[in-house]
Amino acid sequence: MGQELECTMRYQRRTLEGKAYLETDFVLFRGAERLKVMHRDLTGVAAKAGVLKLEFPGGPAEFELGKAAEKWAQKILHPPSRADKLGVKAELTYRLVGDFDDGFQAELRAREAQAASAKARADLVFYAARKSADLTQVRKLAAGMKPDGALWVVYPKGVQDIREIEVLEAGRAAGLKDTKVASFSEKETALRFVVPLDKR
Repeated sequence: MGQELECTMRYQRRTLEGKAYLETDFVLFRGAERLKVMHRDLTGVAAKAGVLKLEFPGGPAEFELGKAAEKWAQKILHPPSRADKLGVKAELTYRLVGDFDDGFQAELRAREAQAASAKARADLVFYAARKSADLTQVRKLAAGMKPDGALWVVYPKGVQDIREIEVLEAGRAAGLKDTKVASFSEKETALRFVVPLDKR
């Protein structure tokens, strides 16, 4: 989700000034003290009068977010699906390159997205890269997407075989611009690349 706001947090009889971050799997507060609350640990989420209240073991914590409190509560309670985060829609075509689990393929079918034919350019290209050497394919794969399409490079988290900086450099070397990062699974990250507007 990647949203952040300056706010006041009330936690364990203390009132702290700092910044709150709403991420896909957690809420993070940074100030004089740091607090990270995983969504999976939440036992209650409520928003009232501009205050977001999170119930969890060791809590609760209250964040004074103003108008954003209700929006944050809804996003925590109803997080976007993987297909939402990746921009998969019924009218779009896609191409899978590499090994993807059956669950992801089922999500694509559920959205009624259409697999692109071998010679056609796709709206969305998903590439499963497992090691840095795989990134030599990025330039070729970029040529197989529509000018206003996107190439998602999906790679393992926290391994030495392939690092985020290498993925970024491969995309940029292919003339693409990185525009979004998303959690693909517990063990994988996805980086989105697009053709810069002035080159479409």
